[in-house]
Amino acid sequence: MLSLKMALTLLSILTAAVGVTHCFPTVFQDLEDNGGNRTSIRFLAVGDWGGLPYPPYVTAVQKTTAREMSKVAEHMGADFILALGDNFYFRGVDSVDSQRFQETFESVYTTKPLQVPWYVLAGNHDHAGNVKAQIEYTLKSDRWRFPSYYYELNFRIPNTGKTLTIIMLDTVMLCGNSNDFADEKPRGPLDAWQATRQLLWLQERLARSKADFLLVAGHYPVWSVSEHGPTECLLQSVHPLLIKHNVTAYFCGHDHNLQYLEESGVGYVVSGAGNFLDPDIRHWNHVPKGSLKFFTGQASTLGGFVHAEVSKNKLVLTFFQAKGVSLYRTVLTQRTIHPSDGN
Repeated sequence: MLSLKMALTLLSILTAAVGVTHCFPTVFQDLEDNGGNRTSIRFLAVGDWGGLPYPPYVTAVQKTTAREMSKVAEHMGADFILALGDNFYFRGVDSVDSQRFQETFESVYTTKPLQVPWYVLAGNHDHAGNVKAQIEYTLKSDRWRFPSYYYELNFRIPNTGKTLTIIMLDTVMLCGNSNDFADEKPRGPLDAWQATRQLLWLQERLARSKADFLLVAGHYPVWSVSEHGPTECLLQSVHPLLIKHNVTAYFCGHDHNLQYLEESGVGYVVSGAGNFLDPDIRHWNHVPKGSLKFFTGQASTLGGFVHAEVSKNKLVLTFFQAKGVSLYRTVLTQRTIHPSDGN
């Protein structure tokens, strides 16, 4: 796999050749007005929610989590949902006409509070199938938003003058696929050029971002204490960029639990409890000392997800278990943009 140093060298060449930093005008997503008095953006983050490949195509955890997501969205608000990968277990979908879109998605998240945009990225199980079919489903659904393997979302926080940017990654393209049943780690990308291209794109977007709150989301964790543990590929390629560009937080799934870690000023949110639960803590000592602030993966929680609210000066993260109790809350502040950042 190409090193970060080599990737950044390639970036400088590409920038000089085609003026990369001027090729991507910022496009802002529209938010529902709701009367014009609002001063925040709210969203839910849930990963690994993808049901089963055989009838009834859902799990008890998925259904219970969906019900609680609806309640929290109704009472605390949710403008959209981040779907953090492994959208369809165990081998994704085979075509845009797959019944799984109905059985595992449309027929589960049915309530009005969940009829909001779902911004989707792909996980390792999705890459075992046809990710392009999931992208194409964007044209068939009113709420499924999956425009590309990786993409950027920009929002204006209403009535504050502040902005939120979320960069959605395909970490399987970056690092390679993994076989959960064989407990394998990603062994490197299938296509080194596509991995490098995405990494260069990420570096460019981070470098020019002037967002007051800057989030990055992918399926694989950077840091995790659970079964899969830290992803070495992301530690080498993405982790330095998160720190360098003062990213507010990194969201992921892959491990089937809820975790919150903080390291070098960046928050790390693991929200992979949408369909299965795993209390495994085998990598407890493989994260920076003192970084783990919260963990739960007990079956008694019945599933879980994260609610986020971004306002003028802070990002509030609340971790919910599906049986109706908030388990943990933390507050992150607006990022500082260094003089060398942005263009």
